[in-house]
Amino acid sequence: MASTKNVELNKSQNAELELPCIKCSGKTTHKVLVSVDIRGEETDGDWSLQWCDDYQIVECGGCKTKSFRNVSSNSEDYYRISDTEYEYDELELLYPSRIEGRKTLENEEHYLPVKVRGIYKETLGALNNNSPILAGIGLRALIETICKEKNAEGGNLYAKIGDLVVKQILTPAGSSILHKIRTLGNDAAHEVKPHSEKQLGLAMEVVEHVLNDIYIIPTKVDTEFGS
Repeated sequence: MASTKNVELNKSQNAELELPCIKCSGKTTHKVLVSVDIRGEETDGDWSLQWCDDYQIVECGGCKTKSFRNVSSNSEDYYRISDTEYEYDELELLYPSRIEGRKTLENEEHYLPVKVRGIYKETLGALNNNSPILAGIGLRALIETICKEKNAEGGNLYAKIGDLVVKQILTPAGSSILHKIRTLGNDAAHEVKPHSEKQLGLAMEVVEHVLNDIYIIPTKVDTEFGS
């Protein structure tokens, strides 16, 4: 078997791409700052495989956040778009991972208790890296950790969420929504059931609002106005 490889530096430098930003909401224009394009071919008799790997450091045109993009494809991965036309299937990876349209708690995670912050970051990582079952389990674990940190009483998570209402930490409407997320987490843990990216994203938004109401806003108010 013979192989060839060609490396080209900054071929796509200054090119503009529409990519989801890790901080901005939705897609924004990103500029390629540095690129390394690799093209290769493997041959063995009459058989050959062509492949490409593009590596780019990109910068969001809005918030100026830098991130990393990798796009790869090969001559074996293609799909038909018409009777006579084919298109190569490209695999795009972004680092840090992100979901289009989702904004996180960004620089306010430090307001969270250590254990709550740890579970939140792990769950966010599972969500951004397309691990729906782990994300569902993480959401349930995050609710459990909040209940434990707030000393909620009860023999199970259902009762503990109810006790948060008794303690006036949660509203009845808020507890009703958390029960839905609890069920989502149960399905992931016990039935190995993956939920859709939209469902998990919405569930995470709800939990982030809870974290904001319970921890972040009260801490900011205490800092600014005193206890």
